[in-house]
Amino acid sequence: MGQSTDKVAEAVLQLVARTPESTQRLSERPAEAARKVAHEAASRAALAAGALALPPGPVGWLTILPEMMTVWRIQAQLVADVAALYGRSAELGSSQMLYCLFRYTAAQAVRDLVVRVGERFVVRPVVGSALQKLAKTVGLKLGEKLVGKSVSRWVPLIGAMGVSAYAFYDTRQVGLTAMKLFEREQVIDAEA
Repeated sequence: MGQSTDKVAEAVLQLVARTPESTQRLSERPAEAARKVAHEAASRAALAAGALALPPGPVGWLTILPEMMTVWRIQAQLVADVAALYGRSAELGSSQMLYCLFRYTAAQAVRDLVVRVGERFVVRPVVGSALQKLAKTVGLKLGEKLVGKSVSRWVPLIGAMGVSAYAFYDTRQVGLTAMKLFEREQVIDAEA
């Protein structure tokens, strides 16, 4: 499990290190536009995850990390698009990306990144070794999911349907998290 955790942690670090460019623009009705973008992203994530989950047995195991990375890239683009719709692209950094992407799948690991203060969210930037430690914690949590996903590879069609449904649900949650984060005024603490 240690090697797979390291690979997942490295994948998480690479994912949050670069914020995707968005083609979306500030919207007069950002919540409505964000829900539409989230639904489209969830559909793409479900299709990609389901297709990558189809190979059976040991061959299927080789598709688990690529499947997770594909879904995460779709979700990262979703977060960037939601930020753009709310006019918050300039504020989007690795801390916000990490929080939005893993708020539900690794809640314990990212819970301290964002603190709600009244109607605002306070986002604490995480850099350097702290970011690596957080990625390792997220990787450990997601490494546990790898074991669960490997079981789905033994029953390809049913497993692919389950993986697809979960990717749809998880991507919708990422979209909702990003909407909640960017619809409120955001205060970013200075790095210590």
